[in-house]
Amino acid sequence: MVKVLIPSGALGLGYDREALARGIALQPDIIAIDGGSTDSGPHYLGTGTSKYSRSSTKAEWRELMAARAQAGVPLIIGTAGTCGADDAVDWLVEITREIASETGETLRLAILKSGQDNQAMIAALGEGRITPLPAAPDISDAILADCTNIVALAGAEQIQAALDTGADIVIAGRTTDTAIISALPLARGCHAGGAWHGAKIGECGALATTSPNSGTIMIDFDADGFTMTPMGSQARATPHTVSAHMLYENSDPHILFEPGGHLDVRGSTYTAIDDRQVRVTGSKWVPSDRYTVKLEGARLVGYQTVSLALVRDARYVANIRTWCDDIMEKCTAKAKARVGGTFDIELRLIGVDATLGALDTSHVAGTEVGVMGIVTAQTEALSREVAKMLNPYLLHHPLTEQEEMPTFAFPFSPPEMSRGAIHEFCLNHVLEIDNPMNVFRLTVEDITP
Repeated sequence: MVKVLIPSGALGLGYDREALARGIALQPDIIAIDGGSTDSGPHYLGTGTSKYSRSSTKAEWRELMAARAQAGVPLIIGTAGTCGADDAVDWLVEITREIASETGETLRLAILKSGQDNQAMIAALGEGRITPLPAAPDISDAILADCTNIVALAGAEQIQAALDTGADIVIAGRTTDTAIISALPLARGCHAGGAWHGAKIGECGALATTSPNSGTIMIDFDADGFTMTPMGSQARATPHTVSAHMLYENSDPHILFEPGGHLDVRGSTYTAIDDRQVRVTGSKWVPSDRYTVKLEGARLVGYQTVSLALVRDARYVANIRTWCDDIMEKCTAKAKARVGGTFDIELRLIGVDATLGALDTSHVAGTEVGVMGIVTAQTEALSREVAKMLNPYLLHHPLTEQEEMPTFAFPFSPPEMSRGAIHEFCLNHVLEIDNPMNVFRLTVEDITP
């Protein structure tokens, strides 16, 4: 049996300290936590930075390092620094060194990096080793060259290699969410289908329980399957909460693809052991005849400036789309005539359909609408210049030329706010490799006081 303690869905989200203490008392074999995902958009991969504050990350990581020392087991994090880029890994390594220095701790640190060289990926594309996933964008040598960061998602094999170094702490770059949980159970001969399925259920901590915010769970892996136990005092796992998590961030609720194969849960059985624990058996791991890792990449697409205006006049609220369309047409024409360049103006209606846009068919306009102007351009200077041209339209533009000039409200002065460089995801592909470690780099560092 292998016990994996998962403190939270991600480092930086917080967790129940009492629940963590209960988990440590149960003597886990490893503590595993995710460091991020693509959920928060391409900025973090594009820049190689974390979405979470350094102070919050350091405070939580310090507590987990102390818990690791108390339990005497390895601590592992995947997708370090939100995006798993090499710079984000280095960021967390630096924090780890700081904490070790402050606490006088001696550590063996394994560092697994997932960053890919642009030219190597261009060569792989030419060799036919990069293939698209469903709905993947078209790629080319130029797009690969433009990527500010490309990462490959490590699987269980790469995490096992890091653990085999005897590391106290493993800091991994981009990994699949399941790899850090499944690696040790698989290495120790637990049921392969159960290892991958339990890892999927546990990837977000207590999200698969009745108390998602409690964070901490324990998963016991064995020769036939796994058992999930929440550590929060009020949290419960039920067959519904556990089985439903296969729907989370997964296009198929029965199949989950991982490096080296896929998980099939169509034959799984979910049994409530009591009112808190769930036992799962019957999951199947299907090996693939080729080993592939998913690639993610982000590239710079421009610079952005945003403005916000508030519209309360009932007539303008009722005709807000006509008003916005007229502003975009007039301001675009003016900007093209006066500054040229490549830019785009978008007016997004806050409080109407800003989230779903044209897909929102059930929105109801209220008494006030926020109009967010978004200008994206080739350069930061051009983005700001066009946003300044948009300013008087958002403040005073009338619905018709035959009426008094209205006045709306800017909540800030100046209303233009620079968002700086804007990135987009441009890879949703898999890379075929002969050896699981071919495109990953593993180093070991011994930290002493």
